[in-house]
Amino acid sequence: MTAQREFQFTDRDFRCLQRLVARHTGITLSPAKRDMLYSRLARRLRALGLRRFKEYCSLLQEDGHGEELRHFTNAVTTNLTAFFREPHHFDYLREEFLPAMMERRAQVRRLRIWSAGCSTGEEPYSIAITLADAVPPEWDVRILATDLDSNVLDRARRGIYSEERTAEVPERLKRKWFLRGRGENRDKVRVRRELRDMIRFRQLNLMHEWPMRGPFDAIFCRNVIIYFDKPTQSRLMDRFADILADDGRLFLGHSETLYRVTDRFQLLGRTIYRKVP
Repeated sequence: MTAQREFQFTDRDFRCLQRLVARHTGITLSPAKRDMLYSRLARRLRALGLRRFKEYCSLLQEDGHGEELRHFTNAVTTNLTAFFREPHHFDYLREEFLPAMMERRAQVRRLRIWSAGCSTGEEPYSIAITLADAVPPEWDVRILATDLDSNVLDRARRGIYSEERTAEVPERLKRKWFLRGRGENRDKVRVRRELRDMIRFRQLNLMHEWPMRGPFDAIFCRNVIIYFDKPTQSRLMDRFADILADDGRLFLGHSETLYRVTDRFQLLGRTIYRKVP
């Protein structure tokens, strides 16, 4: 326990919260994350008028899947993202994957992509821009974008960003797919409705049952599994493989690997994986 802190936070409290985080999000928190956990949850204790973390642990255990559990999961999840982050993935999508898919899907003219862990929406909008720029308009193209955090999903649905957030978007695409704000909103942009209509934003816990059946042609799950232990990663990869089309692709983050996690995907390079039929 750290005496100087505003709230009493014992080793037992930390272990309790570790278990709750793992149970409800799949995230494994090491002892090095103790200060981070304290700082993120202290605001919840203030809002609730609590004096010690022991009381907060009891509340979460009593609350089950209620409102405070939603605040708790929103607080402990990380939401770092950007438009066209890891641009080689979008180059591959545009130059290799989509042309091959459009040839194979010429009869059905249908594409489905899932952004799992979409945060504030920059990733699914980047996918939508790439698809809208490469796929003929008569095709049936849909993107499912999910996240555990309901707050970031609200921001993603609105599709409004500060102009500086679009710095990595090529100017041609920025002019085509973003509306500039005026007056008091002059430093903001909004994604055009055509792109917003391509995406369904839904709250989803990857550890729980999934309501969708697929199949998906591609899944983006980038910078998510680094927070999971190996058994959790393995279970999640099996579920991804089950819901992917036989010729589907899985995109992971730059620091993530499936080495010794699963044999159901083959690495194509630069954290792009092909499902093994």
